[in-house]
Amino acid sequence: MMVITTPTGDIGSQVLRILLDRAPVHGEKLRVIVRDPARLPDSVREHGLVDVVTGSHNDPEVLDRAFAGADAVFWVVPPNPHAPTLEAAFAGFTRPAAEAFTAHGVRHVVGVSALGRGTAVAGRAGFVTASLAMDELIAGTGVAYRALDNPSFMDNLLRQVDSIRDDGVFTDTLPGDRKVPSAATRDIAAAAVELLLDRSWTGTGSVPVLGPEDISPDDMARIMSEVLGRPVRHERESLDALGARLTSYGLGSAYVQGMVDMMRAKNEGLDEALDRTAQGSSPTSFREWCEQVLKPAVAGGR
Repeated sequence: MMVITTPTGDIGSQVLRILLDRAPVHGEKLRVIVRDPARLPDSVREHGLVDVVTGSHNDPEVLDRAFAGADAVFWVVPPNPHAPTLEAAFAGFTRPAAEAFTAHGVRHVVGVSALGRGTAVAGRAGFVTASLAMDELIAGTGVAYRALDNPSFMDNLLRQVDSIRDDGVFTDTLPGDRKVPSAATRDIAAAAVELLLDRSWTGTGSVPVLGPEDISPDDMARIMSEVLGRPVRHERESLDALGARLTSYGLGSAYVQGMVDMMRAKNEGLDEALDRTAQGSSPTSFREWCEQVLKPAVAGGR
């Protein structure tokens, strides 16, 4: 039995979709924890392999139902823009699950985390600092744990579809020529699935998902322009402007500061300390992602 959290989220939904095809071959049963089952696709709700547990995955009673008989868990902390602190948003949210892993004898956990482990800026990197503390909490339970260490997602650009389509502009806090890793969420989901299905691994560790190559905002602008057939340019946003913009959306102060601190750390090399290897490089290029994901999204908003 495998339990999937955030099955309607960006990564969790893709993990679920892949496992619906592959789990039966491996003799695996699937269970999801979801606040609103109506948000699950009809094919998932009607699929005989999927057991749906309704509720939040930081609720001890929900976790008791979901983890009963479970062998493995895919763990994602959902965003909470109004959490009082980042510790509450990450480790605080995870603590009931950590206790439930032990109580129910869960053996393997795969979690979505971030690059930056062991770097000089890891302790002042906002969301990343909180995510790494969450990893330590889970690892301390004694389960076999793998943290998926991710850079910024290519898919984050979908939040700027309107600006890309209407104004030919996307923003980032990085300098235009700064090359850094970037990964597609579908590659993160695929890496999670491989770990969930082949549970021969033990102990604790991390698995980087870096995309196939480092890429700069200027590179992204050029590729988007070529794929979309229209000019797209990068504008660098200051950290102060980022904080002001997020605050204007009504997001909480801890969330805003966590985002600003994370982006400052990325500007200081947070995502660049890890040597790229064949094992850590994931397949989806930015051009491929633009052709298959961004271009339809831009066209769909016309």
